[in-house]
Amino acid sequence: MAKIGIFVGTVYGNALAVAEEAQRILLEHKHQANIYEEGTLADWETYSTVLVITSSTGQGDLPDTIAPLFHELRDNVGYQPNLSYGLIALGDSSYDSFCGAGVQFDELLQEHQAKRIGEILKIDGMDVAEPEVFAIDWLENWVNLLD
Repeated sequence: MAKIGIFVGTVYGNALAVAEEAQRILLEHKHQANIYEEGTLADWETYSTVLVITSSTGQGDLPDTIAPLFHELRDNVGYQPNLSYGLIALGDSSYDSFCGAGVQFDELLQEHQAKRIGEILKIDGMDVAEPEVFAIDWLENWVNLLD
């Protein structure tokens, strides 16, 4: 089974709640899963599969909990063809930069030639009161794509 790092960018805790649900589902499927609320490059580099779960702040900016990791990846890491990842982005569709932090992460990882598993799940805070519940079907499908 896979060993997966779950890297979280959160402001109000919603992305962390989704990460905890992801960890529960991954463990049920006999995978190893660790959550990093303030993950470092050293943490990131121990995984060949990661799940990034991030909300967006302001105008689509990265939360303070994940911005340092993003900048380290952008500035110090290049080609990552052996990395597989999933991405869940939380945002507010009333902003032009809906899920902007997640989109930035996806663009960076695509630029680094990492392999995305499945599509990005975008969760709209305007429509979804419990993002951790909303994400369950996507998470179950994503876990099945790992096997």
